[in-house]
Amino acid sequence: MTKKEMLLLILLASINFTHIMDFMIIMPLGSYLMPLFKINPQQFSFIVTAYTFAAGIVGFSAAFFVDRFDRKKVLLTGYAGFIIGTFACAFAPSYLLLIAARIFAGAFGGLIGAQVMSIVADSFPFERRGKAMGIMMGAFAFAAAIGVPTGLFLAKNFGWHFPFIVIGCIGVLVFVLVSFKIPNMIGHIQLAEHRPSPWSVITNIKKDKNQQRALLLMVTLMIGHFSIIPFIAPYMEFNVGFTKDQVTLIYFVGGVVSIMSSAFVGSMSDKHGKLKVFTIFALLSTIPVFMLTNMPREPYYLVLIVNAFFFIFAGGRMIPAQAMVSAVVLPQHRGGFMSISGSLGQIASGVAALLAGSIIQKMPTGELLNYQYVGYIGITLSVVCVLIARKVKAIS
Repeated sequence: MTKKEMLLLILLASINFTHIMDFMIIMPLGSYLMPLFKINPQQFSFIVTAYTFAAGIVGFSAAFFVDRFDRKKVLLTGYAGFIIGTFACAFAPSYLLLIAARIFAGAFGGLIGAQVMSIVADSFPFERRGKAMGIMMGAFAFAAAIGVPTGLFLAKNFGWHFPFIVIGCIGVLVFVLVSFKIPNMIGHIQLAEHRPSPWSVITNIKKDKNQQRALLLMVTLMIGHFSIIPFIAPYMEFNVGFTKDQVTLIYFVGGVVSIMSSAFVGSMSDKHGKLKVFTIFALLSTIPVFMLTNMPREPYYLVLIVNAFFFIFAGGRMIPAQAMVSAVVLPQHRGGFMSISGSLGQIASGVAALLAGSIIQKMPTGELLNYQYVGYIGITLSVVCVLIARKVKAIS
């Protein structure tokens, strides 16, 4: 990998870090926000889903025009709005205004993820794309290892608003660096006389069962994944008996092991095949999912070990999955398709959080009930994903 390619990945990973951090930090803040705003788990899930549904709707709308423009300009436009929305979250004084700020941030965030993945897919051929996707997914791990613990530390000592202020400030710095260091991305733009209609992204999906399977894979994967994640922190605190500092360490350990494994998983995907690596990690992820969602009051070290394996396997399966999904369309259609994929993934994440919030019940003592049933859903969907992935074929 050249220095130019590495710089591109580092800057895109930095965008992903702030974007993912903004999305992730709201989840462990549940133990602060539920008592502060006097809300139940279902109402808390609305805070999570406000972002994802807004991102999904805007991302879907963007699919009809993004391939007509420089990917860098679309990325920076979305990122600017996302930064403004993040600062709005920082200063939201009430539950309803926080939801409104999350909608605003999510609306612009819907442009970010798909453009990042499209730029990576355009810049790296399929046989090298797994490692590149592994580095990008490392941003998710870094957000968990460094970002979430730091955010929780800031929330504990300075108030829950402060993590969003820090994310916004980092975003401003990254925005400036990307503006000057990433070149324009226009290789996918077709001449006007050869340019397909804006609706072609939909008609192509309707005609191509391979694209349909890829989208189904991503939706199923996201529902299974994000039905588990939003309630890990509250469950560990209210049911397993951890302190807020100990919950922070869970994210730190999980993130560190993911950072160490992400590039390796990407390389193995390139070497041994995306489908094979995805299948192994998807099936192995069912073990820590079962253990986490059925966790009694166990010794702290045991919970850390189980959680580490959850981050490695559940997060690791995303790397070959993203590489597979990005390869079912030609470059000139990739931006629109990845926007559709990203929007459906965001909506699926929101549905997952709402589903989990409707299943989980909070006792007067604070304990959460029925988390194990959410785990069973996640396990079932992991197996379904393996069956779907076997039908997805790469073309570019």
